[in-house]
Amino acid sequence: MVLNAPMSSAALDKWIWVLVYGGLLLLSLGLFVKRSDAGLGWTLIGLGAVVALAGAVLVWVRSRMLEAPAHEQERP
Repeated sequence: MVLNAPMSSAALDKWIWVLVYGGLLLLSLGLFVKRSDAGLGWTLIGLGAVVALAGAVLVWVRSRMLEAPAHEQERP
């Protein structure tokens, strides 16, 4: 299965980085907050895990995208 999405690979790469590292940051923040407020800590851990998982799914989507031909990549 190969996906051909209208989003450019550069834009998708930016979203991947933001989601993966943002999710991991939220997850680690949740681990620290959990010591003082268990409910908020687990919420942050859950949100961080979901966001990081969304980034991992985008990595899979990026691996299935068709590469643009060479003449289309060189736009001014």
